[in-house]
Amino acid sequence: MRVGQGYDVHQLISKEEFLERFPDRGEPKFIMGGIEIPHDKFLAGHSDADVLIHAIIDALLGAAGLNDIGTHFPDTDERYAGISSLELLKETSLLLKKKDLKIINVDSTVIAEKPKLREHIANMQKVLSEALSISHSQLNIKATTTEKLGFTGRQEGIASQAICLLG
Repeated sequence: MRVGQGYDVHQLISKEEFLERFPDRGEPKFIMGGIEIPHDKFLAGHSDADVLIHAIIDALLGAAGLNDIGTHFPDTDERYAGISSLELLKETSLLLKKKDLKIINVDSTVIAEKPKLREHIANMQKVLSEALSISHSQLNIKATTTEKLGFTGRQEGIASQAICLLG
């Protein structure tokens, strides 16, 4: 049995700033847990900046002893510019299979004031468990706020944490 933990943060920016910083990506989308969610701000990052998936990837890679997300999918590599984090998650799953490791469970938390995620969690769980080829019961997703404290409370960014058990 191997335990891993992951953490990720991405900045929230306006549509105008997104279009200025990422002119080749077209219309911005707010992606969390592999799904598009309506929101008036967008996550900035080299990929689609899906903090939930990034934290899960880091937890899985850490448990497997495979370093971190930046080692495998560096933000200096243009192949990953704007990429769906679901693709990175699927690749991570393949890395685990090569090491003959199986996911026992993943527990994750998204820390954000807005958007409210409760109504989207079941869909995120479905999409992510399918990408990892695990059952819904092996993947838990929670969402919380910081009661308007700190950078997440001021809606300057969103954070996520994940922990996993591999066997």
